Amino acid sequence: MLIRIRSKDGTFRFDLAPTSGVEQLAEKILETTEGADPESLTISNTPRGGETAISTLRGRTVQDLGLRHGDLLFVSYKSSVGSAPLASVEPISPSSTSAPAPVSAPDAKRPWETVKEDPVDTYWRSSNGKIPRQRDPRLCKHGANGMCEYCSPLEPFDQSYHAEHSIKHLSYHAYLRKLSPSQSSNSNALPPLTPLSYRVKVPCPKGSHPPWPAGICSTCQPSAITLQPQPFRMVDHLEFASDAIIDRFLHAWRATGAQRFGWLIGHYEPYDEVPMGIKAVVEAIHEPPQEGELDGLTLGLPWEDEARIVKLASEASKPLTIVGQIFTDLTPLDEDKSKSLYKRHPKSFYLSSLEAIFAARVQLEHRCPSRSSPTGEFSSRVVTAVLCGTEDGGIDLSVYQVSEQACAMVEADMIEASVEPGIVRVKEEDRTADSARYIPDVFFRYKNEYGLDVQKSAKPAFPVEYLLVNVTHGFPKVPAPLFRSSLFPIENRPGLEDQGLQLIFNELSQRGVTEGDGEVAASSQTGLANWLSDWHLIAYLGTVGLLSEDDMKLLIKTASSPSLESPSALNEIVKTDGWRNLVAIARESSAPRRPTVPPPAVADNTSDFEIPPEVYDDVENPIADPSVRVCPHCTFENVHGGSDCEVCGLPLG
Repeated sequence: MLIRIRSKDGTFRFDLAPTSGVEQLAEKILETTEGADPESLTISNTPRGGETAISTLRGRTVQDLGLRHGDLLFVSYKSSVGSAPLASVEPISPSSTSAPAPVSAPDAKRPWETVKEDPVDTYWRSSNGKIPRQRDPRLCKHGANGMCEYCSPLEPFDQSYHAEHSIKHLSYHAYLRKLSPSQSSNSNALPPLTPLSYRVKVPCPKGSHPPWPAGICSTCQPSAITLQPQPFRMVDHLEFASDAIIDRFLHAWRATGAQRFGWLIGHYEPYDEVPMGIKAVVEAIHEPPQEGELDGLTLGLPWEDEARIVKLASEASKPLTIVGQIFTDLTPLDEDKSKSLYKRHPKSFYLSSLEAIFAARVQLEHRCPSRSSPTGEFSSRVVTAVLCGTEDGGIDLSVYQVSEQACAMVEADMIEASVEPGIVRVKEEDRTADSARYIPDVFFRYKNEYGLDVQKSAKPAFPVEYLLVNVTHGFPKVPAPLFRSSLFPIENRPGLEDQGLQLIFNELSQRGVTEGDGEVAASSQTGLANWLSDWHLIAYLGTVGLLSEDDMKLLIKTASSPSLESPSALNEIVKTDGWRNLVAIARESSAPRRPTVPPPAVADNTSDFEIPPEVYDDVENPIADPSVRVCPHCTFENVHGGSDCEVCGLPLG
């Protein structure tokens, strides 16, 4: 097979057998160089980025790397004049065996081989992903068991199929298959993806000048950037497990008019509407501390409770994580308060520049583990959802991601928000030592009024649409959420929904849990189980200190289990020490208390008179008045003889 390599010395062609070792390839590369340091020799399948040290590939063959006839490799190295070949690149003698050498220690530590991917990635990597087609009676001339070009399965990246079904973006795994079809079954192949970076390489690979900002050259500076639509998306669809999740989130805005923000807690599943698609399923919305206003909101970042929430979510029966963020941008119309202003549309903006930059920062903080990247991470699956007004005054959801180019530009501190929400500003270059910032040339392409494709400089600003990736959304036809209830007050809504232990105690008392030894009656177990299956209730119980870490793991695993309605679902929970402590405190707090009166005042002339202790006991604990009935739920003393409490309205006995 013919392998081409390109380095600063030129382009060369080598004839190698598929079973030839990487050591033979390294020998041929070194023959084309002058004084190259073998230890610094790297190869990549892209002109810039994704370099892999060839010394870490010992023991592998050319075929193992996924190379095919005519492939082009990009080689870089550091010069070391007069140095002899090191032992890391060993020639293979004719008498040596054809079996590959043992994998070296550095080879076992390569990030893309040790990374743990999401189960949905494992699922698609084990599938061929091809699009099946039925036999066409007009074109197919073969029998029922035959196959031809008109009915054979299509590749998941087939362009005509996507155009026919109006699928704008390739899915992540379809994009991987398009880049390297042979790597789907070859775990030893070089990763095909290279994370974008627009930062200056420090130190410079050549090492011929002082590091940036004192010096810069064509080797260490980033290339010019041409903004273009991203051909793939990491998430194809956002699905809410039930519509109650959105209704509860919107309740705060409906009650106060202030905007709200929340983190989407969920998991990823295959999405069959798109070839090799992935959907994010939202099971809950967790609201961090925030200050909502009529036209915006203020968040406290970093989110201090994130580590606890992420750990708690990962213990569910189906491990959960942060899959996105959601916020409202709703303004009632002046003439009709029941309708919302239509402010996000094609003639305005979809996602403001400030929101797009914030989304990029969130995506950079939640990178996606990937075996297809040399760093072990690539892009992100965190989505950004916006609840905004529609043209007819209703409320609709729009979902986006920002592109890899957007994340790379934010990471390099190249862009900033502008006063105009639909415009992104490109920052000025700064060579000061404290905040060195290099800004390469940035361009974007568009069609002018004559229908011609025109390239224009993005400095000083460009439309935010060049950074966005659309994501579809919806609800399941048959809802089956992990959490059955959403009635418990939501966190961080002071004054509107206040969480508290007394709410839990009252609920346990009403369900009869505080009676007897705390065991749950079979008749009330289903209702109690559904009440416990509430994300906000479980998250709150983790802050009160009554349940241990093991008890919390058992609670969320049981509360999110598909078999929650089983008669024995709560058997393990009611036996834990944390549950018994919770029930004991609930029993004490709900026990009726006898009315007390203060001791009678004692005259000054009898202040030295000694009163027996038993007299004080009788005064402090008088005999209860039978006409006074104490509510077992709120402990209010009812004196009017009614059967229901005058305060909470619940039965008195």
